[in-house]
Amino acid sequence: MTRTLVPFLTATSLLLVSASVSGSGGAQDSRANMTSARLGAPPASMKVTSKTFVADAAIPEKHSGYSQNVSPDLQWSGAAPTTRTFALVMEDPDAKAMAPEPFVHWIAYNIPALTMSLPDGVPTTPDIKGGGMQGINGTKANGYFGPRPPAGDPPHHYHFQVFALDAELPLTPGASKAALIAAMKGHVVAWGELVGTYKR
Repeated sequence: MTRTLVPFLTATSLLLVSASVSGSGGAQDSRANMTSARLGAPPASMKVTSKTFVADAAIPEKHSGYSQNVSPDLQWSGAAPTTRTFALVMEDPDAKAMAPEPFVHWIAYNIPALTMSLPDGVPTTPDIKGGGMQGINGTKANGYFGPRPPAGDPPHHYHFQVFALDAELPLTPGASKAALIAAMKGHVVAWGELVGTYKR
């Protein structure tokens, strides 16, 4: 009689396997739920930059939720001629605790078409000086909330997505990501993003 040997898995082993599978799946699902993906936006054609950090490089400490928690400067170009307003969404798809949704760090919208940048340290007020409004972030507070991943995590990726829209959105200050996406649908004429990283 032939016996089949079944490997013995301890409770710890099962937990590690479960964490590995759910972690990778969560990250994939989170990317699928980022604002650009949810909108079915066209391929990125705008250029988004910062004087503070370059694409795919580390975001300076002062912009983190562990430090001064101030927003970095941003500049963008390449918007379509039909642009009437801009919207900005900063998200972290690597935040496993929020999967399958990315963590929302910053929302701004109804930024005038002639505005092609935001300065360092935008105050977390409902309205943006010079035009525009800010929505609520993942902490349910208004305005920017900097990177604050768990200590020891691999570097998280922070996507600063800028959308050129052909309309002014019928929103008031303090809108959620869901409300912003609903209002933006059908109005995105171009977009681009800048990705920075942060590790504690």
